[in-house]
Amino acid sequence: MAIFIDEKTKILVQGITGNQGSFHTGQMLAYGTKIAAGVSPGREGQKVHGIPVYNSVSEAAERHEIDASILFVPARYAKDSAFEAIKAGIKLLVLLPEHIPVHDTMAIMEHAECKGARVVGPNSFGLVSSGKSKIGIMPNQYFVPGPVGVVSRSGTLSYEIVGSLMDVGIGTSTVVGLGGDRVVDLNFIDVLSRFNKDTDTKVVVMVGEIGGTAEEDATHFIAKHMSKPVIAYLAGKSAPAGKRMGHAGAIIERGMGTLEGKIKALNQAGVQVATLPFEVPGLVKKALQLHPATAW
Repeated sequence: MAIFIDEKTKILVQGITGNQGSFHTGQMLAYGTKIAAGVSPGREGQKVHGIPVYNSVSEAAERHEIDASILFVPARYAKDSAFEAIKAGIKLLVLLPEHIPVHDTMAIMEHAECKGARVVGPNSFGLVSSGKSKIGIMPNQYFVPGPVGVVSRSGTLSYEIVGSLMDVGIGTSTVVGLGGDRVVDLNFIDVLSRFNKDTDTKVVVMVGEIGGTAEEDATHFIAKHMSKPVIAYLAGKSAPAGKRMGHAGAIIERGMGTLEGKIKALNQAGVQVATLPFEVPGLVKKALQLHPATAW
């Protein structure tokens, strides 16, 4: 079992002929992802790694069954590209670009909600159901099947933590990158609720950061509904207040979103919070040992 995507999910790549689109299409194919088609205006008839290219999403959707789309497009084109995918009936969008204007992002989210679509991101690394399919830019070698679900606001920290788990023989079920912008669609609660129902996920790792209230909001769900152990790591320990640190969402304002406040809320919900990323595998191992029902 997997959440959001599996080995049968058929993918469209928007912006497939660009350098990033082409490179990561090859990486996704190497991982086993089922890529049905690509879109790049003016490039219809070409092929990228054997994948047919069309001028528009509607043309691709007429010829292929498509479940999800990943967008390798500049931020200024993200809104139009997302609307085009949603109009074609695609129900899952992975929105990679950063620096999308906030009003564009809000329009995308509103339109997606009206049409029953979900958006991963923006400013996301994507998502992967380990050993089955990946839609994103994460390095293939770290994502091997196992019992740990990961949901994260940070790409590089996710890779580090997933790699550390792999080093001690623990793989992952599904890894989801929520995105680092202030406005995103999927949130911690959305993903935690799915992990809680997923038979392949035995322990969940949350990778959060300073800024916003996403982690605090999730603690209410964890305390009331999560039946599986949750481990967390939070980035931003040394960040000065009021200064943006990489992600648009990682900024502390008016006393909200502090590291201390998030740790306190998570601890009160029964979540163990690692001080450093390399502590996560040990906490995960202990959680698996202390909860026989989660043995893998």
